[in-house]
Amino acid sequence: MILTQISTDGQLMADTLGVMDSGQQSIGLLDLLIKGGYMMIPLYLLFVLAIFIFVEKLITLRKASKSPKHLMDQIKILVQGGKIDQAKMLCHGDNTPVANMISKGLERIGSPLKNIEVSIENVGKIEIYKLEKNLGILATVAGAAPMIGFLGTVAGMIRAFIGVAQEEGMVSPKLLSTGIYEAMITTAAGLVVGIVAYLGYNYLVSQVSKLVHSMEYTSVEFIDLLQDK
Repeated sequence: MILTQISTDGQLMADTLGVMDSGQQSIGLLDLLIKGGYMMIPLYLLFVLAIFIFVEKLITLRKASKSPKHLMDQIKILVQGGKIDQAKMLCHGDNTPVANMISKGLERIGSPLKNIEVSIENVGKIEIYKLEKNLGILATVAGAAPMIGFLGTVAGMIRAFIGVAQEEGMVSPKLLSTGIYEAMITTAAGLVVGIVAYLGYNYLVSQVSKLVHSMEYTSVEFIDLLQDK
C-alpha cells in the first residue's frame, strides 16, 4: 500500500514537472521589448535622443579640448616679437574655444588691460554656452525616462486587472502573471534609458568642467603675457 502511494506520488510529480517544462518558453529580448506596449515608443525615442546628444557633444568636446600649451608657446613668441597679425592668423586657424578667446584679446591689444580681460571673459561665456548646449536635454531624459516607465507599468497593471475582472470563473495564474510582467517591462526599459542618460550627462559635465578650467588658466596666462610685454 505504501509502495503504491509512493509510486503514485512520484508519477504525479513527474507529470507536473513535465507540464512545467513543456509550458516553459524562452522569451527573447526583442519579444520583451515588443510586449512592453505603446509606452515603449517614447522610451525608444528618448534613448535615441540621448545617444545622439551624447555622441554629438563628445565629438564637440574632443575637438574643443585640444591642448592649448603648444598654441600658447607660439603665441608668446609672436607677441613678444611684435608679430600680432601672425598670432591672430594662428588663432583663427586653430578654431577652438581657447584660440577664440586669445584671438579676441589680440584684437584688443592697445586698449587697457581691463577692457581686454572683459572682452576675453565675454567670448569665454559664449564658448561655454556652446559647450553646455543640449546638456539640459540629456538631464531631462535621465529624469523623464524612469517616470514614463513607471507610468507604462501602472497603465499595464490596470489593463491586466481589468482583464482579470472580466474573466468568468477561475482566473488563470498565467493570465495574471503575463499581464504583470508585460506591464513591468516599461519600468525596466525606463530605468535603463534613465541610467544611460544620467551616466552620459555626468561624464559630459565633467569634461566641460575640465575644459572651462583650461580656458580660465589660459586666459590668465595671456593677460600675464600682456602685462609683461
